[in-house]
Amino acid sequence: MVLVLGVSAGAAGARAMLTHSDQPHLPPIDRCKVLRRAGGGSMAEAVFEAIRLMRKSAAERDEFITGIAVTCRSTNHAEAVRTAAGRNRLTVIDEPVAQLRYLRFTRKLPTEGSILLYDLGASGLTLTQIDCRNDAVLATKRSTVLGGDGHDALLRWLLTRGGVTLDLADIRRQKEALASERVLAVCDPISGQRTVVTRSDFAELVEAGIHHSASFVRHMIDETGIRPAGLALLGGCTRNKSIRDELKLQLGYPMIYDPEPDFVSTRGAVLLAAERPSARSIRSVHLAPGGTPVEAPTAPVSRRKLVAAVAVTATLGGTIVGGLAMKGDSGGHTDGKPPTVEVVGPSKHG
Repeated sequence: MVLVLGVSAGAAGARAMLTHSDQPHLPPIDRCKVLRRAGGGSMAEAVFEAIRLMRKSAAERDEFITGIAVTCRSTNHAEAVRTAAGRNRLTVIDEPVAQLRYLRFTRKLPTEGSILLYDLGASGLTLTQIDCRNDAVLATKRSTVLGGDGHDALLRWLLTRGGVTLDLADIRRQKEALASERVLAVCDPISGQRTVVTRSDFAELVEAGIHHSASFVRHMIDETGIRPAGLALLGGCTRNKSIRDELKLQLGYPMIYDPEPDFVSTRGAVLLAAERPSARSIRSVHLAPGGTPVEAPTAPVSRRKLVAAVAVTATLGGTIVGGLAMKGDSGGHTDGKPPTVEVVGPSKHG
C-alpha cells in the first residue's frame, strides 16, 4: 500500500504526518515535529528533516510515499522550500488552502458567508478571512501580537518570581500542560524550589495580548465590511481553553475548533497530497475590492509516481533559541510587573 505525506512549515519549524493514500482522514501511521536548529537553522531545513524522518518510517514499513505536500504561510517560505527541494517533486500549498481543505472535510466549515481563520502560533497571529462559497481570500493580516514565544517568556517570568528557573523546553512543556491541567506544581531541577501556577494565572498573563488580537479581528472585519459566520481557531496556542474562552467573550462569534489545532494545516496537506500528488504549487485565490480574482490556483502537472530522494544538509538536534537567556537577566524586573512585550503592526511577509 502507498503512503502520502503532509508537512506544515512555520517560524518554529515543521510538523509532518504520514498516512495511507486512501485513508488520509484516519489517525496517522506516523508523525513528527521538528524544531528549527539552535543557532540559526532555517525553516526549510526543518521541513526536509521532517520529510527525511517520515521517509525512514515508510522505508521501515517497506512502503512507498507517492505524494508530498508542504504548506507555507508566506511567499518567502514557499520559495525557500522550492529552492531546497531541487529536482525533487513536491506540492507547495498556501497554508489557508490546506486549512480550508481539512475544515471542509471535517464538515466544520459553513457553506455560506465567510469564515475567519485565527491562527495563533509561536511567532504571532495570522488572520485570513475567506469566502466559503468560492474559497477566495477576502483579506489577510499578520501581527506579532503575543504568540507562543511571548507566552513562554511571560510564563518564565512568573515562575522565576516563584524561585523556579527552567530552560526553554521545560517552560514550553509547562505551558502546554496548562492546556489540560488547571493547577501545576513546578520544581526547579537544581535548587529544588517549588511553586504553583494555575491556568487562571496564565490567563492573566496573556490577557492583554488576546485583547489586542480581538481588536485586530474587529479591524479586519471593519475593513472587509463582511461579518464572518465564525472563527476557526488554529495554531498551538489555541489549545489553551482560557484563550478560547476569552476570545469567545471578546468577539461573540461562533468558534470552530479542532482538538489538534496545530495539526490542521498538516492534515490539510495530507488530503491535498492524496488528491494531487504531482502538483507543483497550489495558491490561494485572492479577491480584489471589486470582487475580481487576482490570483488563481496553479494547475497540477501530469500524474506520475513520485520518486523523490530529498537530501538534508544538516541534522536538526537542538531547540529554538528564544530571545531571552534562561539565566542572568531576571534581576531586571524588580517592580513586580511582567516584561514588556512589543506589539508590531501587520506585515505582508509573516
